[in-house]
Amino acid sequence: MELREALLQIAEIRRRMAGAEVFRGYRSVPVAMTGVLGLTAAFFQTTFVSAPSQQIDRYLVFWIGVAAMGILFSAAQVFRRSQRAEPGVSRELSRLAVEQFFPSIVVGGLVTLCLYLGPAEVLWALPGLWSFFFAMGIFSSCRLLPPQIVWVGFYYLFCGSYCLLHGHGDQAFAPWQMGFTFGGGHLLTAAILYWTLERQHVTSI
Repeated sequence: MELREALLQIAEIRRRMAGAEVFRGYRSVPVAMTGVLGLTAAFFQTTFVSAPSQQIDRYLVFWIGVAAMGILFSAAQVFRRSQRAEPGVSRELSRLAVEQFFPSIVVGGLVTLCLYLGPAEVLWALPGLWSFFFAMGIFSSCRLLPPQIVWVGFYYLFCGSYCLLHGHGDQAFAPWQMGFTFGGGHLLTAAILYWTLERQHVTSI
């Protein structure tokens, strides 16, 4: 019994140590590439989805596919770096980072499914809602990332609000909503990661 309690205490200490560290699994180049992917997808949206209001299935497949590519790419980078790290705080940080962001993705997916199965007239709000859920994920992850990342969360809140206020009617499902929101958000994130983490490491060398 004492051994079990000691192991639990050690695990809790490691968890607290990880919470006090800065997670370095996200790198500026992969994040920037995901942002470029979002902007590129927005540019070609009308090629694949000419009338999104009448082709909502195709619109959802298009953007969910783009999001899945970005998530898989980022997850692969995090997994590769965590496997290279020694067992301990670094791997605990990777697990915490996934745990903190994952709920916002799950909730976003459930809301998307409910709106898709519900009244079609509210589907135009999806880009703004996706932005809000992404902001929630950013804010949840802030304690593991540089403090400046909080501005990315505010950026997604602003974009989500703008999409909900102006992204209906003729502007419903317009490419700029996803392009500026998620492409711009990832590029801003990449700039902050480079400036606060990687640039300091390079200059110290």
